[in-house]
Amino acid sequence: MPPEQLTPDRILEATEEVLRRFGPAKATVVDVARALGVSHGSVYRHFRTKAALREAVTERWLDQSHAELSAIAAGSEPAADRLRAWLAALFAAKRRKAGDDPELFATYMALVGENSATVEHHIDTMVGQLAAIVESGVERGEFAATDPRRAARAVWDATNRFHDPAYAAEWSGQGIEEAFEAVCELALRGLRA
Repeated sequence: MPPEQLTPDRILEATEEVLRRFGPAKATVVDVARALGVSHGSVYRHFRTKAALREAVTERWLDQSHAELSAIAAGSEPAADRLRAWLAALFAAKRRKAGDDPELFATYMALVGENSATVEHHIDTMVGQLAAIVESGVERGEFAATDPRRAARAVWDATNRFHDPAYAAEWSGQGIEEAFEAVCELALRGLRA
């Protein structure tokens, strides 16, 4: 059987495993190559530097929820329903990431700190999806926002406690669901026409 082709996705999967095993401070490109059974030069053909590899892993991690959220944003339901569903899906995805694999989550927190441009792009994408929901709500007469992008950023900032990993320790605490619902309701009241 011929060896499996080395692809960026395979490298990123192996990098996640290496990061999980060794952590961001000790994981090397040589460790990734060893896990794949290839030379480190083969890894560098796909990712020019260790920093580029770490950035790609961070981007992949942040982008994992985009498809689900994008589908909610593009739905045909009333904007208020989509906004609440979008925020709930984002909160659920972040809690899953923090709870299902705490070692990898901690590793990603370190990587996110290194890759501010990747994080900024992620936030811009998320706020763009929120803006699309708000804009459709304005077009349908459900929301009264005069600047959908600004309103979307305000919703993003107001719900920060439920998606910013800095608050991960609170996500399993008592009363978090009630707090989430209260903030969602406040944001929706502020947007309604």
